[in-house]
Amino acid sequence: MNYLEVAEKTAREAGVVLLENLGKVKKIEFKAKNSLVTEVDKLSEEIIINNIKKSFPSHDIFAEESGRHSENSDYLWLIDPIDGTTNYAHAYPFFSISIALEVKGEVEIGLVYDPVKDEMFTAEAGKGAYLNGELIKVSKSDSIEHSHVCTGFMHEIEWMVEANIKHFGNFIRRARAVRRDGSAALDVCYVACGRFDGFWELGLNPWDTAAAVLILKEAGGQVTTFSGDEYSIYIKEILASNSIIHGQMMEILALEG
Repeated sequence: MNYLEVAEKTAREAGVVLLENLGKVKKIEFKAKNSLVTEVDKLSEEIIINNIKKSFPSHDIFAEESGRHSENSDYLWLIDPIDGTTNYAHAYPFFSISIALEVKGEVEIGLVYDPVKDEMFTAEAGKGAYLNGELIKVSKSDSIEHSHVCTGFMHEIEWMVEANIKHFGNFIRRARAVRRDGSAALDVCYVACGRFDGFWELGLNPWDTAAAVLILKEAGGQVTTFSGDEYSIYIKEILASNSIIHGQMMEILALEG
């Protein structure tokens, strides 16, 4: 099997475990304020890592719960076993599994799987973006007034909370609608397939965005910092859009109040 086939197989296997345990979480731990981890996060991550290591034993792993395993390979798998753990812990059915493969510093494979709706978003660099095997493209919305946008909140860093409350207020006064769904990987994929027109957030980690950003770019979207600088999955600021309203979103993010 190739890289994407392995990712798809292991995501579906982990997805079964997530569905079997939805609403049955027994143990919740706190990594930080409002940053949860459940026994199912750990089980999902174990399944994904074991499957990847079985197929590609020399590759490195960077996963949310167990961290960076080593730095000995040009191939690095970035794994979020449950993106949207708080939703999952409350049996709120909006969460995903995110798996990406970075090769020599460039993300080449991206997969985001929603087991509740059985929706598999995938991309390979240069080969387009897909939802359950069907090619997807971003929306054609050209005005923020007619756009459906989304964000998320980082609770651990106070200035990020305050900054995003300001941004949220500015967007809710100007966009058609603003959502806060709780799974950044799915949110960005929703921009990729046209369900959302734009997304912004502060404080995300590489495993949150690596797969989804590739999917969005392959679907024709744009990803930068709030000020329009080049985006990296290793920085804490992301603006993602259909590219058409990107400048309008930057202007709103630059507002003082």
